[in-house]
Amino acid sequence: MKYKLLQLLLIIVPAIVYAQNPDSIWAKKHYIKKEQYIKMRDGVRLFTAIYMPVDLPGKHPILMARTPYSCAPYGKEWLPSFWNNYLGAYLRRGYCFVLQDVRGRYMSEGTFVNIRPFKPNKKTNKDIDEASDTYDTIDWLIKNIPNNNGKVGVLGVSYPGFYAAMAALSQHPALKAVLPEAPVTDWFMGDDLHHNGAFQLEDAFAFYYQYSFGAPRPKPKSTPDKEIPQPEYDSYKYFLNVGPLPEFTKLIGDSIAFWKELMAHLITMPGGKQGMTASTCRAFRLIFPH
Repeated sequence: MKYKLLQLLLIIVPAIVYAQNPDSIWAKKHYIKKEQYIKMRDGVRLFTAIYMPVDLPGKHPILMARTPYSCAPYGKEWLPSFWNNYLGAYLRRGYCFVLQDVRGRYMSEGTFVNIRPFKPNKKTNKDIDEASDTYDTIDWLIKNIPNNNGKVGVLGVSYPGFYAAMAALSQHPALKAVLPEAPVTDWFMGDDLHHNGAFQLEDAFAFYYQYSFGAPRPKPKSTPDKEIPQPEYDSYKYFLNVGPLPEFTKLIGDSIAFWKELMAHLITMPGGKQGMTASTCRAFRLIFPH
C-alpha cells in the first residue's frame, strides 16, 4: 500500500510543479490583481482588471487593452497568457497591465455598439464614444494606481485593435503610445463583413450567430454565450444548402440586432444580386480624422 502511494506521489507532485512555471510563480509573488468598476462621464461603469506590481522598484508605466471579448478570468484567477507570451516581458520590467471589458460587453455596463462612431464635437457628458471611454479610464488609472509614472500605452489586435486606434483620438496627455495591430477599420471595403462592398456571408453569419458574438446581453455577465455548432462539416455544402440570405435570417431569428441592421441595408439589384445602399457605405466605414 505504501509503495503504491509513493508511486502516486511521484506522478502527481512533478505534474503540480510543472504546472506552476517559474514565470507564473514570479508574477504572483510581485504582482497583485485588482478588479474595479471605473465610472465614465455619463455614469456608466466599465469593468476593469488591473495587474500591478507591489514590491518592484521605481515608478511603473501602464499598458492597457480594451476588448469586446472579455477580460476573463474574473475573480482571483489570473490571465495565463501573461507568462505564456510577450506580455511576460512587460511584467518583468514592472509594467502595470490593465484589461477592460468595453461598454456593453461582458461585465461592463451600458449598451454595446459595433465600431462605435467617433464624435469629434462632444458637447455634453452624454456624448460618448470609445475615445471618451478611453480618456476617462486613463484618467482614473493614473490617479488611482499606486506608483505609476503617469505614462500609458494602449494595444490591441483585430477588434481590440479598433479600440487601440480609438485611444489615439482620446488625446489624453498621459497616453504616450498606441499599437493597433491588424485593427478593424473598414467593414465595407476591406475587413471581415464586406470586401470592396461585397457581403461576406460566411464571416458575418459565423461571427454573429454561430460564435454568438451578436447574442443579446441585457445585463452584465461573466460567461460567454454558447456557440452554435454547424450541423454540416463542409461549410461550402452547408451554406449552399441553406439557400439565399432570407433563409439565414430565418435561422438566426429576431434576436441579433446587428444582423437585422446588415440585412436592412442590403438591396436587391437587377438580376437578383445583392448590393448596398449609399447609407450603408457610410454606416460600415470608420473614417479616422487626420
